[in-house]
Amino acid sequence: MISSSNVTFLEAAQPQQHGSERVSAVFVFGDSTVDPGNNNYLPTVARANFPPYGKDFVNHKPTGRFSNGRLVTDFIASFLGVKENLQPYLDPTLTIDDLMTGVSFASSGGGYDPFTSQLSGALTTSQQLDLFRDYKRKVAIAIGKERTDDLIKKAVYIVSSGTNDFAFNYYGAIVVRRTAYPTISSYQNFLWQNIESFLQGLMDEGAKKIGVVNAPPIGCLPAIITANSKDPIHSRKCIERFNSVSRDYNKLLENNLKGLQRWNTRIIYADIYKPIMDMVTRNHQIGMYMIGDYYYIYN
Repeated sequence: MISSSNVTFLEAAQPQQHGSERVSAVFVFGDSTVDPGNNNYLPTVARANFPPYGKDFVNHKPTGRFSNGRLVTDFIASFLGVKENLQPYLDPTLTIDDLMTGVSFASSGGGYDPFTSQLSGALTTSQQLDLFRDYKRKVAIAIGKERTDDLIKKAVYIVSSGTNDFAFNYYGAIVVRRTAYPTISSYQNFLWQNIESFLQGLMDEGAKKIGVVNAPPIGCLPAIITANSKDPIHSRKCIERFNSVSRDYNKLLENNLKGLQRWNTRIIYADIYKPIMDMVTRNHQIGMYMIGDYYYIYN
């Protein structure tokens, strides 16, 4: 479970007893950590529709998920009793029944910074929100506006992005953002402005229950370790100064999300930094695990 301050996102999203409404659908926005295959339909190299991706998925076939099997959001949708696996919205074979239980608009390689998405040809968060609006129009034609509004109101929304903004944009080979934002704190504030705008737009479209995932320990990314370690061949330890960037960003995100709460709307800060670091620090053998298209080293 993704947790923060002793309250898990799944507990907050799960319908309670005594007459609470059942979750109608799950909608997902973000990057490769939650993209079930939208990039299969985009002109981008950021794809996972080939082996060994999907080796543990149904029929052992790659789906476009940057994973050997199901994504966290697939398990969340299943846990909430909505559907077993979330489909990508860009899949042209989706039926109205598929749409009514929720879809993912996420795009691998994307970020809150539009320039991050441009680097890989991914969808920006603004484009993902536009697709959600398109989704609402399609469903309203099929079932009517009143039923669509009710579906939207009772749905759960998950937003997972930000890692690419730091790992492959700000600290990447292209210095555009480091020139425009010479300090990491100024860039983090820029990201927050984009996050705030996206979440405001999502709430304007009727979202009532939103989980926002924080940044993982980017100092444990092999790409970051290789590019910044003095001896990347023999020393594969996480780089603390980059993990510190994640923690500072997460603190900013958690504090600022509190100010976005509206009446009858709940925004949950979902922590993945601590669970990942727990996996890293509690292991004594060198190994590797994968979340989205990010491999993490533990030693």
